[in-house]
Amino acid sequence: MTCLLASLVLAVALPAPAQAGPPAEAGTFRAPDLAELTVLEPGIRLDVRYARSDNFLGVPVYREARAFLQRPAAEAVARVHRKLAEKGYGLMVFDGYRPWAVTKAFWDATPDEKKLFVANPARGSRHNRGCSIDLTLYHLDTGKAADMGSGYDEFSTRSYATWEGGTKEQLDRRELLRGAMEREGFFVYPWEWWHFDFKDWRDYPLLDVPLEKLGRPAAAPATKTP
Repeated sequence: MTCLLASLVLAVALPAPAQAGPPAEAGTFRAPDLAELTVLEPGIRLDVRYARSDNFLGVPVYREARAFLQRPAAEAVARVHRKLAEKGYGLMVFDGYRPWAVTKAFWDATPDEKKLFVANPARGSRHNRGCSIDLTLYHLDTGKAADMGSGYDEFSTRSYATWEGGTKEQLDRRELLRGAMEREGFFVYPWEWWHFDFKDWRDYPLLDVPLEKLGRPAAAPATKTP
């Protein structure tokens, strides 16, 4: 673990080589329009562990706990959240848009035998396009995350979308989440039940803008006191 943490600190903190950056892409893409999920739907909860140290790397890699997606994907997630209320659940988001530099840091710090759980920066990630989201269910009545049979970023077979070793309740919740997301144009990543990709991900470019550089909602104009 000490070597893993040291590798990540070096990958994130040291200046990148001049040639570092997202791979060049040919073609025409839509203009990025990253929307903040909790602005679109305040009922969505965040558990952005990459802004804390309680993640699989043990150190923060984001300066802010925020979650974004390209606007059509973000609006679809907001609809999923509202629909799930009928079942007593809401959405809790772990991660959305992820800058390319963070994807590279993950890759560089992850052992070879675990690399199926992280994206290769040479190709870029759908997270880098603002079209992937990591999320789970939470109970509306308690606000607590639902038991889905494995933890987030648990690098084990229990994370697989096809895992059948859980309780009926755990597997039913996974199916509920998957069905709700699929109806809004997402598909699950086979190795991670919590990871969903939006159908139009190919339409957006790879991005490397830090979260803290993304826009914030405009403040309400001050009211003039008579």
